[in-house]
Amino acid sequence: MSSAEAMSPLRPKEAGKAKNGTGLGARPPQSITISLRPPESDADARETAQADHLPINEPDRETFIPVTRFALLDRLTAPQAWPAAIARDARRFFQYLDYWRHQRYACRTLALEQAYEPFSPDTDLLLTRKFTDNERRNMQARVIDDMKHLLQQANYTHVPPDDVEVILTRESHYGLDLHVDFTAFEEVMLYYRGASTMQHERRTLRKFMRKEEFDVPIYQRLFLLFKLKPFEARVREVMHQERVSHKEACKIVKKMRAMLPPEVREDNIYLKLFKNIPRTDLEMVFPNTVVKFRLLDKFKLGATSVGGLGMGIASAAGKLALVFSNPIAAAGAVASLGAVAVRQIMGFMNQKQKYMVVMARNLYFHSMADNHGVMVMLADRAAEEDVKEEMLLYTVLVKERCRHCDLPAIDAAIEQYLASEFGVNVDFDLEDALQRLMADGIVTESPDGYLHTMAPFDAAEHLDAKWDVFLDNLPNPRSSEGYEFEGDTSAVEAALREAEEHRREDEMAVNLDSDTAPGR
Repeated sequence: MSSAEAMSPLRPKEAGKAKNGTGLGARPPQSITISLRPPESDADARETAQADHLPINEPDRETFIPVTRFALLDRLTAPQAWPAAIARDARRFFQYLDYWRHQRYACRTLALEQAYEPFSPDTDLLLTRKFTDNERRNMQARVIDDMKHLLQQANYTHVPPDDVEVILTRESHYGLDLHVDFTAFEEVMLYYRGASTMQHERRTLRKFMRKEEFDVPIYQRLFLLFKLKPFEARVREVMHQERVSHKEACKIVKKMRAMLPPEVREDNIYLKLFKNIPRTDLEMVFPNTVVKFRLLDKFKLGATSVGGLGMGIASAAGKLALVFSNPIAAAGAVASLGAVAVRQIMGFMNQKQKYMVVMARNLYFHSMADNHGVMVMLADRAAEEDVKEEMLLYTVLVKERCRHCDLPAIDAAIEQYLASEFGVNVDFDLEDALQRLMADGIVTESPDGYLHTMAPFDAAEHLDAKWDVFLDNLPNPRSSEGYEFEGDTSAVEAALREAEEHRREDEMAVNLDSDTAPGR
């Protein structure tokens, strides 16, 4: 007999206790509503349940569950949600599952840190290993793939850099006109989580300069990964695009990269994590953002400049006519006219500097983590999202006898539970959670299609046994990449050159074999 069959006869009795025992105090957890069985109290309850379980048609729902795993743990292990004393076993199993999932991600993070070693811009450790160009390319690909995996497991959503409607907005929430040159990057990844709104205040003439509140669309979390293209590769692109010589292309690329902070290097991979970024301000998180003048600013500064220069020229015109009779007065007129021009130029520069200060100040309060800190934070968030999804799915599977074809109904039931219990509308990622539970052996599928789930006590013992052999099954660290050196850098450089030559010879041999293959 499966655990679902063993507990199903007791469920209505326990549900009746929970329903009748809600006299005073806070509303009890409603985890018993995560079920494929409708209430059997009366016809009205059945009609309400059917209405509540209508599919939620929301195209922009996220898989991110904006509830802490501790809140879910308390509600899903409430005594009235389980028969007899199984609630204590369920809580123990969920705690084991939490530790197990975080430990698995910690192991994955260690491998990611090793691949990120030659690309980290913040390391304060001695780098005693050199890598060939081919090894760096392979390690860079692993960093990109592992970061994508962490972001997907943490329920982040990808934003394509070429999405003009999302990124290249004409004007930001902070009143800035920003532009980003995406051709400068060899790698760029942009992910968000938690599309929401935040209330801000502003003064308007319509309200006679009184404050009014308005909603600003934001991303609660925004992730950015970028790596600059190698200088020579970017020069070749500019030569092809602009039809210029190599020398002119070098000047163009140097001029464009002069706007970057001096610490941004082309051989580093940068990871950034921000919070509460307005959706119209995504451009300002990039290092090569160019602040441009808005049309209103151009009109205002142009009008004042023309007016100032016009008045200066008019007042100086008469004095300039005395250039021969009174050269001192004419020189004073030229000086005053130059002062007017300098003042107008400084006005332009001060306005642009003001925009840069606004952008820097807002980025300062939006920044959460950089580089290595981003990896650690995302690994923790990915483990938390996995645990929340697995707890929700396990709570249903262990109580219900179901087949694989029943999963859409279970998915809808869990989404409805989250909506009724927490008021959140999410797109529950059931398949991903089921694959993890099956990979750990907690859920199995029989040939007839039925899903069999371990009881809480057995599941906890199962994870305990897996934990005992966890260290025995750790993957071996990669030690074949790179060359260690002990102060003799020349020997390392020679070894690197030799490895590159061997790699080129192997590639040439492969190409030769393919060219001379039979049938060509």
